[in-house]
Amino acid sequence: MIKMFASDLDGTLLNLLHQTDRVIRESIQEILEQGIRVVPATGRIKAPEGQQGFSGLAVDQIGANGSIIWDSNGELLKSFPVDPAFVEDILKTFPQVCFDCYAPDGIYSTGTLEEHEAGFKRDSIFRQIIMRGMRAKGREFKRHYFEQSLGDILEHEVCKVNCRVLDPALERELKAYLADHADTVVNAPFNPALFEITDRACNKGASVAWLGSYYGIDEDEIAVYGDGGNDIEMLRRFRHSYATANGMDAAKAAASETIGHCAFHAVPKHMLKTLRKQSGSVIIP
Repeated sequence: MIKMFASDLDGTLLNLLHQTDRVIRESIQEILEQGIRVVPATGRIKAPEGQQGFSGLAVDQIGANGSIIWDSNGELLKSFPVDPAFVEDILKTFPQVCFDCYAPDGIYSTGTLEEHEAGFKRDSIFRQIIMRGMRAKGREFKRHYFEQSLGDILEHEVCKVNCRVLDPALERELKAYLADHADTVVNAPFNPALFEITDRACNKGASVAWLGSYYGIDEDEIAVYGDGGNDIEMLRRFRHSYATANGMDAAKAAASETIGHCAFHAVPKHMLKTLRKQSGSVIIP
């Protein structure tokens, strides 16, 4: 019996506009009413809130690629910080890079807002249009601070370090640097245009398992969903693991099964089908 559903957001649980909608919200609410936990497990610091997000839904949350865990009341349960000495070293070694440092209390960027947004130029035109629309509606996380000094950043518990590098030579240099520090950190981005750096032992799969154990839920009672590079360890770990049809080939290979496309609400529909099957209810196609 599945007692917890954990899902990546972008390209998985959310629609093509990277938002929730009526189908998604009503599906989650039905699952929660049956006493089953729903857990967004995202590379973002938190699931989006507001009208197009998860406001009003009592979901636990796993953010920043598994490095920060909140309960359904928004209380911090656990964090997996990156070694502060590594954070200091990478910021000093690459002063020309705009790093976004994720902590439980906010995102702290070394560069300006303009430098942060310039990194999205490598995205597809479709993705750039969507991101502009999301920014026009207000930033998904209000506590994002720019032009932070090294001292400012080191005052916080940094759990993930993000960046986008447009220069190919600098990108190769950063990848070589991370390879030299593979005993300390791991880079598991959802797509190759991005760096998402966390503690070596941290990933979504480990954090979903930790949260399940916290609630007394066995790993065989957890179903997980993903589509990208930062979902692979989670998809490999759990017996009930599902990749969306729009996902990366590596994600599909790691999952036990591939389901439909996120554009057609494949994940919330699969969750409801699973719930109704195990409860003996009539399954609506």
